[in-house]
Amino acid sequence: MVFEIGRLCIKIAGRDAGKKTLVVDVLENNYVLIDGLTRRRKCNIMHLEPLDKVLKIAKGASTDVVLKALKDEGIEIPEKTKKKDKKETTPRPKKQKVKKEKPVKVKKEIKKPVKEEKKKEEKTKESEPIKTKTETKETTPVKEENPKVEKTETKVEEKPAKIEEPKN
Repeated sequence: MVFEIGRLCIKIAGRDAGKKTLVVDVLENNYVLIDGLTRRRKCNIMHLEPLDKVLKIAKGASTDVVLKALKDEGIEIPEKTKKKDKKETTPRPKKQKVKKEKPVKVKKEIKKPVKEEKKKEEKTKESEPIKTKTETKETTPVKEENPKVEKTETKVEEKPAKIEEPKN
C-alpha cells in the first residue's frame, strides 16, 4: 500500500497545497488522516503526492510527535506565533449625535396688485397691431469646390397682421 502510516507526502490541492504532511492513519478506501505542516484533517488520497520516505510513528500519533519526527528528518518547521493576551482596553466611546440647526424661514411678501397689472398689459396688447413672420425659401445654386452641393438662403419678411375686431 502506497499510503501507509508514516508516509511523507506533499498536499497538492486546497489551501494547504505545497506543504509537507505525514499520514497518521488510514481511514476509508480513498481517505487518510494527515498532520504536519498542514492542518490535522481527513484528506482524499487524490490530493496527496507521496514521497519516498516513510517515518516511524504510531497510528494516530499526536501533532507534537509528528512535528518532532519531521524535525528529526531535517524538515524546517515554522514557529507558530502565540496569541497575545488581550490588553485591558477601555470601551470605545460612543458617537455623539450632532444637532443640526434648522434653517430660518423668511416670509415672502405677496403682491396682490400683480393681477391688475396683467389685466392692463393685456388691454394694451390688444390695441397694438401684431406682427407675424412669414418665411420664403429661395434656392440658388452656389458654385464652390463641389458642384453637387447647393446652398439654400432663407429670407424672412415681416408683415403686419390684420386684427379682426369682435362684432357686437
